[in-house]
Amino acid sequence: MCALVATTCTLVAATLAPQAAAQAPSFTETYRPQFHYTPAKNWMNDPNGLVYYQGEYHLFYQYNPNGNSWGDMSWGHAVSKDLVRWQELPLALSHDAGEMVFSGSAVVDWDNTTGFGTKQNPPMVAVYTSAYLNGGKQAQSLAYSTDRGRTWTKYQANPVIDIGSTDFRDPKVQWYAPTKSWLMTVSLSKEHKVLFYSSPNLKDWELLSEFGPAGATGGVWECPDLFPLAVDGDRNNVKWVLVVNINPGGIAGGSAAQYFVGDFDGRKFTAVDKGTYTPPSGTVLQDFEGSGFGAWTATGTAFGAGPAAGAVDGQQTVTGFDGRGFANSFHGGDGTTGVLTSPEFTVGQPYLNFKIGGGRHPHEAGTVLDGTAPQGSVLADFEGGTYGTWTATGDAFGTAPATGTLPGQQQVSGFLGAGLVNTFRNGDATTGTLTSGEFTIDRKHVNFLIGGGNHPSGSPGTTAVELVVNGQTVRSATGKDAEALNWASWDVGDLAGAKARIRIVDDNTGGWGHVNVDHVVLSDAPARPSQEASVNLVVDGQVVRSATGSDSETMDWASFDLRPYLGKKARIQLVDLNTAGWGHVLADQFTAAAVPARSVVQRADWADYGKDYYAAVSWENSPDGKRYMIGWMNNWDYAGAVPTSPWRGAQSVPREMALRTVNGRIQLTSKPVDSLKPLRQQPPSTASGLIVRNASTPLIGNAAKGKALDVEATFSLMDATRFGVKVRTGAGGEETVIGYDTAAQELYVDRSRSGAVDFHSTFPGVQTAPLKAENGKVKLRILVDWSSVEVFGGNGEAVITDQVFPDPASQGVQVFAENGSVRLDRASVWHLGSYR
Repeated sequence: MCALVATTCTLVAATLAPQAAAQAPSFTETYRPQFHYTPAKNWMNDPNGLVYYQGEYHLFYQYNPNGNSWGDMSWGHAVSKDLVRWQELPLALSHDAGEMVFSGSAVVDWDNTTGFGTKQNPPMVAVYTSAYLNGGKQAQSLAYSTDRGRTWTKYQANPVIDIGSTDFRDPKVQWYAPTKSWLMTVSLSKEHKVLFYSSPNLKDWELLSEFGPAGATGGVWECPDLFPLAVDGDRNNVKWVLVVNINPGGIAGGSAAQYFVGDFDGRKFTAVDKGTYTPPSGTVLQDFEGSGFGAWTATGTAFGAGPAAGAVDGQQTVTGFDGRGFANSFHGGDGTTGVLTSPEFTVGQPYLNFKIGGGRHPHEAGTVLDGTAPQGSVLADFEGGTYGTWTATGDAFGTAPATGTLPGQQQVSGFLGAGLVNTFRNGDATTGTLTSGEFTIDRKHVNFLIGGGNHPSGSPGTTAVELVVNGQTVRSATGKDAEALNWASWDVGDLAGAKARIRIVDDNTGGWGHVNVDHVVLSDAPARPSQEASVNLVVDGQVVRSATGSDSETMDWASFDLRPYLGKKARIQLVDLNTAGWGHVLADQFTAAAVPARSVVQRADWADYGKDYYAAVSWENSPDGKRYMIGWMNNWDYAGAVPTSPWRGAQSVPREMALRTVNGRIQLTSKPVDSLKPLRQQPPSTASGLIVRNASTPLIGNAAKGKALDVEATFSLMDATRFGVKVRTGAGGEETVIGYDTAAQELYVDRSRSGAVDFHSTFPGVQTAPLKAENGKVKLRILVDWSSVEVFGGNGEAVITDQVFPDPASQGVQVFAENGSVRLDRASVWHLGSYR
C-alpha cells in the first residue's frame, strides 16, 4: 500500500535542508530497533518485492512517506549485501491520484520477456496490486526498472489482471522453469482462496487453478507465497510450501502467517491430507441433548426454552455441533439478551473442552452483566436527524448524524437508537471536529459509547472524544480499531461545577482514521455494562477464562486451562448481552478432560506463533539457493497504536527456512540468518551446570544485562512445571518471560508486564507454541532488541515473535524455575551491535 509524494521546488528544498538535517532521526530513540530494519521515519508494513540482483538483496515495503500512520501506500526501498546491514533508499513506487500501490513482488526478467529492458541489461519488474481510489477495485499491475531498482516506470497498459474484485491482491511472482513461464500466486482475500496464474511475458496471464478455503479462515487471506524445499535436506524428496497470511484469526489473535505443505504440479497445489480430528475423551458436563437445559438456569430470552436443534428463525445455517442439540442465543435474533449458567461444580480435570460459535464480542474485565447503562442527563443521543447545538468543522461529520454503517465501512454495531456520530464519510480521508455547547459538570461521571480508530489525543492524527475545560483537554478516549461501539466512562468528580464542552476529533486520514460516538450522558455512576457474547468460566465470582466465536455460525473446539483452579468450585456461563451484528453465542459438548481439545486454528500450521509476524514472504533467487523469509513485526490489532516515533513498523530478522520431519510430521522451521552473528560482541558471557529451584535468579550477573542481546540456552528437564529465561527485567516488576511449560509441552512468551502495554487491550498477554523436549532437553535461541523478542525453540519448529516496549533501564536477564527444579546445561549471552 502506498502514499502521496509531495513535489517541492529546488529552492524550497534547499531552504529546508538544514532544518530537516537537524531533525533527522538519531536511531537511538527509546524503542528504535538496532538490528531489525526500520525506515528513518513514517509508517511501514508488509515487506514487498524481495529480489536479489547484482550483489544486493532488495527489500521493498509498504510505506507512507507522508506520515506515521497507514495511508498513501507506496513502496519504500532498502538494500543489503548480507540481509542484516540495510541501506534505506529513496521511495521506489509512489501512489498517485488514481491508485495506491499495495503489496506485491519483484523479479529480474533475465530473458527480457517483457521487452522492458535488454538481455544485456535485464529489467527488474515489480508486480503489485493497484488499489484504485475510485470504487476500491484491486487489480494487478507492473512497473519496471533498468537501473538496479533505483528508479521505476509504471507500465502504461496497467492493469495486467483485472477480475473486477475489491479484494484481489498481493501477487507473488516467480519463474517456473519446467514450463518456461512466469507463475503468479495471488490472494482472493475474502473468499479465503489463492489463485495461480501463468504468463510467458508478465503481461498476458492465464488462470491455472485455485486453492482454498482450507485451514484457518477467520480473517482475510493476504500476501501468499509459494516455494519448494527439500525435506530433511533430501533433494529427492521435495515438497512445496504455500504461505497464506491471515488477519484476523491468527493463532495468537489478529495477524499471523499460516502455511500448507503439499505438492505443486505446475498448475495446481494440493495440500497434504491431515485426516479427520478426534477430540480428547472425558466427562461430559453438558451436551444439550435433552428437551430442556436441565440444572442450568437461563435469564432473558436469548437462549429460548431449551436447546436448539439447528438454526432458528432468521439465522444462517449452523454447523459443527454434535448430536441433536446445542445452546443458541439467536432466539429472537441478535436483539435479545440473556445468560445461561451451569450449576456449581468442583474442578477435577486439567481442561474444559467445548464447542463454540457465534460472534466475536469478548468479555472485558470490570463489566457487569445487568446490560444497562446508568441513567442521567443526556448531552446528546444523535437521534433528531441533526446535531442540534453541536458545532461541526471540516467534512468528516457531514450535515447530520449517520444512521449506521457508511459506504465502504465494515459493519458498525453497538450504538443505541437510529443515529450516531460516524466520521467515515468518504472513507478515512475526511477530517473535522464536532463540539458540544457548554454545560456544567454536575454529576460524577461522563459516559458515552465510542468506536473507531485508536489514535489518542496529542498523537499525530487524533481520533478521539475529548472533555475540554477552560480551553484545555482534561480527559480523552479513543476506539479500539473496531467498528463496534462500547461504553467509556470518565470520572469527573474533581471537576464538579466546572464549565465544559465535549469535542469529537477526527484529524486522521490513514487506517482507522475515523471515530464513532453515541449517547453522551452525565451520570452519578460509571457505565460498565457488558456487551459480550461469550462463554466464561467463573471462579470465586470472577471470570477467569473466556472465549468467543469468530463471527461464524460454524462451531469449533475451544479449551480452558483449569490447572490453576483444580479443587475449586466453578460455574460455566454462556453470556449474550450484545444486541448488534453477530450478537449471539453458540455452545455445545462441555467436557472435562485430561488434555485440551484443539481448534481448527490450533490444528493449522503457523510459521510463527507470536503476535507480531505477518505478511511473511521470501526472497526468490538467493545466490546460495537457500530460502530466506522476512515478516512485518506488527499486528493489525494495534499496529497504529504502538508507541514509536518518528517511525512506526519494523521488519523481523530474516530467517532461513527449511522443511524438517518433527515428531513424525513435516514442518516448516526457521532460524535467524547466519549473517546476524557478526553483530555479536565477543566474547559471550556464559554459565553452565546451574540448578535453579523455585526461584528467579540473575543469569551471569551484570555482564548479561542489555537491551540488544543474542541468547542461546539449553535446559535439562527435572521436576519444575515451568522454567526459562526472563529478559528486559527491571524496576516495578517489568519483565518479558520466555518459558517452557512441561505439562502442556509448550514454549511461551508472557509480555503482560513487559513495559508499556496499555495502548491497546489486545497487546498484553501470553503466546504459546507447541514444542516437545528432545532427549529430555529444551533448546532456546532468543533475540532481544530494543522493542522486540524473537524466540526460536528446538530446531526452529516453534517460533514466537513479540514486540515489547520496556523502560530503557530494564536490562536484566534472569533464569527461573517454578514448582520444582531445572538444570541449565549451558547459556551464552552476546551483546549485539547496531547494523547502522
